Amino acid sequence: MPHALIVEDDADAAEMMAALVANEKFTVATALSLRDARRQIAMQPPDLVLLDLQLPDGNGMDLLKENEVLAHAEIVLITGHASLESSIQALRLGAADYLVKPVNFKQLQGILSRVTKPSVLKAELDTLQKQWEKTGRFGHLYGRAAPMRRLYEQISRVAGTAVTVFITGESGSGKEVVARTVHDLSRRRKEPFLAVNCGAISPNLMESEIFGHEKGSFTGADRQHLGFFERAHGGTLFLDEITEMPLELQVKLLRVLETGTFMRVGSTHTLESDVRVIAATNRAPEEAVASGKLREDLLYRLNVFPLHLPPLRDRLDDVPLLAEHFLTAIGEQEKRMKRFAPTAVEALQHHHWPGNVRELRNAVQRAYVMAEADMVSADWLPGGAAITAPAAPAAAAQAEPLRSGAAVTIPIGTSMAEAERLLILATLRHCDHHKERTAAVLGISLKTLYNRLKDYARDQQGEGGTAESGSNESVAA
Repeated sequence: MPHALIVEDDADAAEMMAALVANEKFTVATALSLRDARRQIAMQPPDLVLLDLQLPDGNGMDLLKENEVLAHAEIVLITGHASLESSIQALRLGAADYLVKPVNFKQLQGILSRVTKPSVLKAELDTLQKQWEKTGRFGHLYGRAAPMRRLYEQISRVAGTAVTVFITGESGSGKEVVARTVHDLSRRRKEPFLAVNCGAISPNLMESEIFGHEKGSFTGADRQHLGFFERAHGGTLFLDEITEMPLELQVKLLRVLETGTFMRVGSTHTLESDVRVIAATNRAPEEAVASGKLREDLLYRLNVFPLHLPPLRDRLDDVPLLAEHFLTAIGEQEKRMKRFAPTAVEALQHHHWPGNVRELRNAVQRAYVMAEADMVSADWLPGGAAITAPAAPAAAAQAEPLRSGAAVTIPIGTSMAEAERLLILATLRHCDHHKERTAAVLGISLKTLYNRLKDYARDQQGEGGTAESGSNESVAA
């Protein structure tokens, strides 16, 4: 049975906490001072310490600094008020969580249900480190580049604590994947992980979606609705694109973070929140504050532990690893495995990837679908266009059909419509008149390609020619 030590100078509060902790199948000891605490630790090393920072004979931090035994215990600080300072202090002291006086017993129950020895968490992180060294995978993340290694170190440090995390990074770089990795390495992993994109919710509905509403609280509210904070109880709430949240709602979010309480829309009853918040934005936070998109006080409350996710262009060495991961996942889902040709991997590493990891994943999925054989070539990937050979002399090109691998030469003065026609028909011929492949190479929809071909056929018939079926027309090449 795990052993808990409660270090609290208020005897009544210590006794009530001891009774609750005992009901959660802990053995319990109490100490009213640092001196008492030292004696209790010497008698029986605790697995859990509920530690008040303000004690008659000193500060609770002194106990942590002087006693190596507590390095193997889970520490929960007891503080007079929730603030940015107390969050940072808890992190620096290695505390897993903190309680605000007067102690809320429901919150304490939640903490007790998540008790995990630091040694267990360390063993898990060691296993994760070995997995990364072998496969390049860290939780849900993939990458070996230096910026990613630094990110993994930070995640390892913050995951086991209760502090708020603020993730910044470009759109498509994988901020939700980082948040999910933090959750899965935390003590809340058995509880829900709920991801919310603040930019995808109507401003008129956002308060109701986040905090919930009571039946009859507004027109159309025909039943009680539980908001994100209630649905994520005990777990992690990921608020993506936080700068898209209306300013008046940011005030209410700040109150939840500071007090741990909220009310549903249309209610006067205060509810307790036991949720870890992870926020993210693709904007520079300081610029968002300056432009009025983010409250400065909310930024300070969210930005307890910042994490920055690098864009894919800053870690191109990770592209093959990520691409292989996506290709394998698609193959498993489709029950048919495929592999990249060497030229495909080269093409992937030469692309700039402005859409980051999301663009890479979509490109791999498209290439998988378009590749008829089990080998995915560069033809269907950004940076690996199907038409790559040097241009032939214009005169010779006009005299013979377009050969596979030829490039389209368009004389200066050609209209945009005619240039588009030449390119579409040349690509169609190169793809052996396979219209789906042609549309994929050109980056247009199949419907658009069919419409263009119909237009060209009508034009030819009007001139007395033969409609283009993809077999006889010559173009400049």
